[in-house]
Amino acid sequence: MSTPIVEFKNFGFRYKTQTSPTLHDINLTIHRGEKVLILGPSGSGKSTLANCINGLNPFSYDGVITGSCKVAGMETKNASIFALSKVVGTVLQDSDAQFVGLSVGEDIAFALENQGIPRKEMLPMVDQAARIVGMEDFLLHVPYDLSGGQKQKVALAGVMHGDVELLIFDEPLASLDPRMGMTAVELIDRIHRVQNKTILIIEHRLEDVLHRHVDRIVLMNEGRIVYDGEPDRLLASDLLTRHGIREPLYIMAMKYAGCELEPGQKLSDIHELDLSPFEEKLKKQHLAKVDKYVPKIGEEILKVENVTFAYGKDPVLKDVSFTIKRGEKVAFVGKNGAGKSTMAKLICGIERPREGRIMLNGADYTSLSIKEIAEKVGYVMQNPNQMLVKDMIKDEVELAMLLRGRSRKEIDEAVKKALKMCGLWPMRNWPVSAVSYGQKKRVTIASILVLQPDIIILDEPTAGQDFRHYTEIMEFLDELNREYGITIVFITHDMHLAIQYTDRAVVFAEGEVVADDSVYKVLSDDQVINRANLKQTSLYTLAMRLGIEPEAYIEHFINYERMVRDHGKPAAD
Repeated sequence: MSTPIVEFKNFGFRYKTQTSPTLHDINLTIHRGEKVLILGPSGSGKSTLANCINGLNPFSYDGVITGSCKVAGMETKNASIFALSKVVGTVLQDSDAQFVGLSVGEDIAFALENQGIPRKEMLPMVDQAARIVGMEDFLLHVPYDLSGGQKQKVALAGVMHGDVELLIFDEPLASLDPRMGMTAVELIDRIHRVQNKTILIIEHRLEDVLHRHVDRIVLMNEGRIVYDGEPDRLLASDLLTRHGIREPLYIMAMKYAGCELEPGQKLSDIHELDLSPFEEKLKKQHLAKVDKYVPKIGEEILKVENVTFAYGKDPVLKDVSFTIKRGEKVAFVGKNGAGKSTMAKLICGIERPREGRIMLNGADYTSLSIKEIAEKVGYVMQNPNQMLVKDMIKDEVELAMLLRGRSRKEIDEAVKKALKMCGLWPMRNWPVSAVSYGQKKRVTIASILVLQPDIIILDEPTAGQDFRHYTEIMEFLDELNREYGITIVFITHDMHLAIQYTDRAVVFAEGEVVADDSVYKVLSDDQVINRANLKQTSLYTLAMRLGIEPEAYIEHFINYERMVRDHGKPAAD
């Protein structure tokens, strides 16, 4: 075994602003050359642990340390952040917080400049790093003008040439489309193998990280380590679901089939996993009768007809057409920059088509103002903090009706209904600042629902949320759709979300709609997957290995999973 690079002994950390510790009794050793995944739900202490390694705690975020944390032999509480930065490099979840260059090229070159690399050698190295992450055409762009996914790519490219021993990646997949997420995992793996770095990945998207081998998984919950060991043993247990982490889809499928999973079966690699002991059960489960889910869909309420739009000269959307019916749940999917968010802005009237037209309830919306369109189409931003303007929950929810000059009686009735629909009525007099991120998301949805729109568009509703919060929000939206017939459009990179909670996917690529079909058909079409920068789910791989037609397999899984969610797991035959 190689020498330790990080050693925690009976370690605890409490932020100065808090009364109780965030980390308790941490005993953890990371050896040089290891690749370790730190897994856990939001608030489990993952990022706090990483910040104790890189020195941000306690030097940037003041707090009280108990026990010992050594990095490369240095006791962190006695070391300086400068000394630690020579050993540890960090790619933050919030890319904006670590940009130092005025252009993408400058930012990627920063580590090389610090090492005194001559300009002649530096330029090809910057080009190569940019090409690896697909940002070679953006070297002269200002980093802050890029999309979330593009910023993440630049941050990844920026650490490729660092001379530190240990690299920490804090939620590196948060803003990336499925294919780019896969590329990021491959890139981190290459840095690990080629440059022999020690790698720490902090994530809750387990299946995506397992695209490449990890040596160990450390599972955290409520500031404690609840598991530290090989991935296989964790996947065979029930610890993931117990601690609010989403299991990989293929593991869910195997557990639904009653397969007895054990360590040593290469469970963490869907390609290497020996399926022979499970084949009979998996095939039998696939043939089990499940009721086909049929959504309650009404009349057409939105029609997009040959729409073209450009911000400058180059079209962002080209001749786009599709329709949405009342009561549908539709996913807009595709890579970063494919035109999904622009399409949402057009539907909301924030932007207007250059060519083509948009019909709401059978009428062209050109004559309507944004304010009038907002009564028919509500838009919920990815980050709730960008939408909240009032201090109190009730004030936030009634704002749209106040601005429209509605009567106090009308406002009170509508606000009460919206808050009850969102489960926020008991908290109506709470300050917005006192509630969790997931509850803030509900407040923004309530502030849209108060106008009783026909359609709600949600931009990345689950971004940056762990499985527990993700499930809470998605079940709530599912209920809104089921109980109140509200039509919901999700803009998402999350293929799990599309599989579990939508009826249909409209797939965007290079500003065009390249597919518009049921989710299981879209996710089993190789051509569409490649064009739209999506990636095959592990269900597709499992079906192919079992010799089952992927489309039928994914459809059966979706219906079975929905049945389990709605009614609980049926008794085994």
